[in-house]
Parts: sequence; structure tokens; C-alpha cells
Amino acid sequence: MPNIVLFSGSSHQDLSQRVADRLGLELGKVVTKKFSNQETSVEIGESVRGEDVYIIQSGCGEINDNLMELLIMINACKIASSSRVTAVIPCFPYARQDKKDKVGGLRRWSRAPISAKLVANMLSVAGADHIITMDLHASQIQGFFDIPVDNLYAEPAVLQWIRENIAEWRNCIIVSPDAGGAKRVTSIADRLNVEFALIHKERKKANEVDRMVLVGDVKDRVAILVDDMADTCGTICHAADKLLSAGATKVYAILTHGIFSGPAISRINNAAFEAVVVTNTIPQEDKMRHCPKIQVIDISMILAEAIRRTHNGESVSYLFSHVPL
Repeated sequence: MPNIVLFSGSSHQDLSQRVADRLGLELGKVVTKKFSNQETSVEIGESVRGEDVYIIQSGCGEINDNLMELLIMINACKIASSSRVTAVIPCFPYARQDKKDKVGGLRRWSRAPISAKLVANMLSVAGADHIITMDLHASQIQGFFDIPVDNLYAEPAVLQWIRENIAEWRNCIIVSPDAGGAKRVTSIADRLNVEFALIHKERKKANEVDRMVLVGDVKDRVAILVDDMADTCGTICHAADKLLSAGATKVYAILTHGIFSGPAISRINNAAFEAVVVTNTIPQEDKMRHCPKIQVIDISMILAEAIRRTHNGESVSYLFSHVPL
């Protein structure tokens, strides 16, 4: 493909290399380092004048450092006269801070910021012309931008994994661990032609679930928990216990973004999951060494195809329902 340059930030080099290999491209030369006072320094090592530039950087690991590195890389390419800069952000940072919440269920609002909007503004001001991301925590984040945002879905890859790896998938039930994910699980359940259930949870504060109520019948079925992300894994581990006590024969969890911070790995190891399946929007090699239940779906081909179609001016809506071959 002519006039295209692909750069990788330092957050997820493996995914960037997979995307580059899929497209038949070499990753562009870029040197990222830190000064002794921890300021980020970026040097673009080749000409990008008039080029269509794609920068792959996931919102994981040292999130603030990686976000700053992405902003500097975008700006470096923009002022080096690139024709267009697209930020490919498989896991969007600060996506959970997308709205103001009521304080403890009261009729007054917290003074919390809407940080996802701030990140959107920062990306635009840095010079991004287009954003490609995957499974945004809340789809309204697309509206925080005044530039095009392609929110890709892991759903086609998830459906493929279920059909290939769960022998009893025709007798399964798709379960959302919270009411917010109901739309996601109904879509998957419809595509598989199976039933769905959801768990209503009440939180007293962030990362702590107070109680859970199961809505739906899981007795004598394989339960597949589906969510967009899991951080400390308190919710999905509670949900797995709830499903087993309600008569489910096996429990799987399928998540797009496996953040797995704090006690997450020990919770998964102690929980009764057959497998916890995540995509590689976030690097998982280290987590997999400590937890044999974690399995990974590669989504590099979806990102690569989105980049190819964007560069060639083609529609990306095909990717909403198909996994590229």
C-alpha cells in the first residue's frame, strides 16, 4: 500500500507487529525514551510528509505515560506534514469516566470530571484526524469527538471462538454481569440463537459489589459471561458463583479488555471458571503465566483490515459482523 506509515507506541509492540505483518508493512522508525525527570521524548526516524500515518497505542500498563506518548507522537507526525494521522487505540483510556454519577444513589451529582471527554479533546488538539478503537465502554464516547471515530467490535471474533471451542454451545445461555451490558449479550444470544440472562448488581462504591440478583434461568446450561472489560474481577467472580449456585453446569467468561489489576489473577485462579477468554487489545503474556485459565483471541486481523479499508477509502461496516479471513 503506497503512502502509508505504521508506527507503534511502546504499550503493545506485539499487537503492532502482528498488524504490520498482516498488512505486509514494516513498522516505522520511532525512538521513544524518557529524560531523567521522566518527561517523554519521541523522535520520528523517517519522513512522513504527505503520508497517511497510523499510530497503534493501547490504553494499558502505565496508562498516563502511554497516553502522553501517543499525544506527542500524533503531534510530531502532524507538524512533520503528514496528510492524515489516525490513532489506533484498541483499549481506550479513561473510558469508564464517561459521565457524572449520582452520589450514593441520592438526587445530587458528584463533582467528578468526565475524563473520557478530556482525553477526546487532548487527542483532537494533538492533531489526530481519525480514531480507531474497539468495544468502547460507553458508545456515547464517540460523541465526545468532532473527528471520525470507528468503534470496532470484538463480537464476530467472540462468536467464532464460542462455536469452535465450546462443544455444548447450542445449549448455552449468554449472561451479562450487569444491566449495562444487556444490549451486548442480547446481540450475541440472537446471533447464536440461544437465550440470555442478566445479573443486576448494586455497588456501594467503585470496584466493590454489594449484592447480585440473577434474572433468567441457567439451570443445566453452560453459562457464558460476556462483558467489555474486567479490572479487579470482583464482579465476574461473584457472578460465576451466583450462576453455579443457580444450577449452571459450566461457566466461561469472555471479555474484550482484560485489565486484570490488583487481586484479579488470584480471584480468577480461585473461581470456578472453565476459561476466562480475553482479546489481545492489552498484552496478556505475563498474566497467562500466572493464570492457566486465561485464553486469548487475536484481534490484530480486525485492526489491520480496518486500517486497510480506511486507507483505501472503503467501508468498515463489514467488520461489525465478520472476522476477516
